[in-house]
Amino acid sequence: MLTARLLDSIWATRKAESLNGLKFMLAEIIGGNDNGQRLVVVDTIGAGIGDSVIVCTGSAARKMLSNDDLPVDAAVVGIIDRDCNFG
Repeated sequence: MLTARLLDSIWATRKAESLNGLKFMLAEIIGGNDNGQRLVVVDTIGAGIGDSVIVCTGSAARKMLSNDDLPVDAAVVGIIDRDCNFG
């Protein structure tokens, strides 16, 4: 799992049909060796821009969505209640 901050929403008018209805966001990893790296995440828990979140990747992200066939590699699994020093 990774910690990240949500930077913005991503709108895709054309995408794989299996992704319809999913909310995409741009996240920036905070802390660790990947600090500053950006990735697209699926948010199913209602996080918002500016929130610090916990992100799972790979098959764990697909399990969060209850569908191993979705082409998703990162999903928000938690909203961090208070800002911590991840530096």
